[in-house]
Amino acid sequence: MEYTGVGAAGPAASTADKTAADYYFDSYAHHGIHEEMLKDTVRTESYRDAILKNPHLLKDKVVMDVGCGTGILSMFCAQAGAKHVYAMECSAIVEQARKIAAANGFGDKITFIQGKVEEVELPDGVEQIDVIVSEWMGYFLLYESMLNTVIFARDKWLAPDGVILPDKAIMYIAALEDGEYKREKLDFWNNVYGFDMSCIRELALVEPLVDTVDPAAVVTEAFPFKVLDMKTVTVDDLTFSADFALKVTRDDYCHGFVSWFDCEFSSCHKPVAFSTGPDAPYTHWKSTVLYANAGEIMVSTGEIITGTVSVAPNATNPRDLDIALSFEHKGRYQETVETMEYKMR
Repeated sequence: MEYTGVGAAGPAASTADKTAADYYFDSYAHHGIHEEMLKDTVRTESYRDAILKNPHLLKDKVVMDVGCGTGILSMFCAQAGAKHVYAMECSAIVEQARKIAAANGFGDKITFIQGKVEEVELPDGVEQIDVIVSEWMGYFLLYESMLNTVIFARDKWLAPDGVILPDKAIMYIAALEDGEYKREKLDFWNNVYGFDMSCIRELALVEPLVDTVDPAAVVTEAFPFKVLDMKTVTVDDLTFSADFALKVTRDDYCHGFVSWFDCEFSSCHKPVAFSTGPDAPYTHWKSTVLYANAGEIMVSTGEIITGTVSVAPNATNPRDLDIALSFEHKGRYQETVETMEYKMR
């Protein structure tokens, strides 16, 4: 994720004045986090292919890169023939992005603007843009997401027939057999050298685990529970509840759920897409595991696990997420009904 958006105090903010959002932007000023994202070849090459293999979308167009980071996507757009790119970035990495663009011959094609997208203005004479490109996704798609900022830029500047890259995101959920790792991460706290530390288990249980997931651990079919169309999505759509139904694919045990997302560049001549799911190549987003409080849930082939997942930005820090998951399974051997609340911080 390469971010810009609400909440930055700017370089003059004192430590005493800084908010959680300020520290968030500060973290994106360090080159290390950008190295991780740039080395994510699924992420970077998907954007590169969507841009460079579809020059008809960019040629002679005015482009906005929302949350430009090091400027890699802006340079791809310039390579594809964009008339001009306005690269928006709130963190101090923008200083390096300017140097990078100049060093690669794009100094006159890319204008870097540091600040909150919600507050900055484009140069005189620029009233609308033709293309928005942004890598706004976070863990569980919406954690620390800057989608609100992309929506703001779209509504303020994008031409009626404008293009957004990517233009669709789909969130999935499936049930998971993960007993060994669940015991290692959670049940460990029940007996630590003979001491009961189970109060920490309760804390750990409500924190979603971001990690890679072995596809062999998935015990149901996947269910797409939320689709976001970048041309029409609103901020209100990011607070939602969605039902799901998961068909069990083998006799096994269930210990929780795994969620991931796909992104699509469907406006391309040959559509480009990538997935962050268990079956897909590694990405830095990984997958998100939501453990159930119940023990081993016996599930059998063909049974259905039904449920609802609810997602809302945290009231105190809207870049954090509050996630609630309720599910019901009436199986051959047992029945389980449970509601869990998670805090993604």
